[in-house]
Amino acid sequence: MPTKTLQIPTADGQADAFAAFPVHGERHPGVLMYADGFGIRPVLREMARELAGHGYYVLVPNLFYRHGPAPVIELPEHIGEEARPAVFAQLMPLIEAHTADRVLRDADAYLRFLTAQPEVSGGPVAVTGYCIGGLLATRTAVAHPGQIAALAAFHGPVGADGPDSLSKLTAEVHFGHAESDLTSEALGELNKVLDARGVGYTSEIYPGTVHGFTMSDTDAFNPAALQLHWDRLLPLLGRTLTRT
Repeated sequence: MPTKTLQIPTADGQADAFAAFPVHGERHPGVLMYADGFGIRPVLREMARELAGHGYYVLVPNLFYRHGPAPVIELPEHIGEEARPAVFAQLMPLIEAHTADRVLRDADAYLRFLTAQPEVSGGPVAVTGYCIGGLLATRTAVAHPGQIAALAAFHGPVGADGPDSLSKLTAEVHFGHAESDLTSEALGELNKVLDARGVGYTSEIYPGTVHGFTMSDTDAFNPAALQLHWDRLLPLLGRTLTRT
């Protein structure tokens, strides 16, 4: 699977990024993938390569490029419970500094860059994200209703900006929630907002999961839930993105 390390021009500098795409020479639909708070690392590269293998150009930007290239902080090979406090002590200032204004400025730059790549076909793109990246993906889809055809977010705080924040959403949506992240009542309230918006969506709690269930380098990893994530994500992209 061809991969590249890239530099994305942004309003605030240069964001390093990882891209994976099919070996075939033709152009492919674009997918902007937002990492979780731990950022670009081997598990994210592998997920991008797997998605690319299904016929997509996948761009994974370093969310915290203002603080240095990825990996912005040193991460253990396995982010277990013993390591998490020290890791989060370093990560939280970066997450807190990544304001909504920064997110949207960066999203503009990421989408311009993605759609300009010679391997990317014309037409709408998709955005997906994990953990905090799910919130960033949601903000991006809301801010670019004519350009983003599909939004997928996994164990992400997608309702953190309040119900009115989804008022301009037009993309088809899949939200895969961790059982530990919200109650069935909260899920019902979120789904009422999506019903009112009139978009096509699935929004469900993945059974037996805790926050971070897609990430194989953490204690939260759930192989069955990761497979369910692919079972939901791939048909969504297949329905919404045009192949040339």
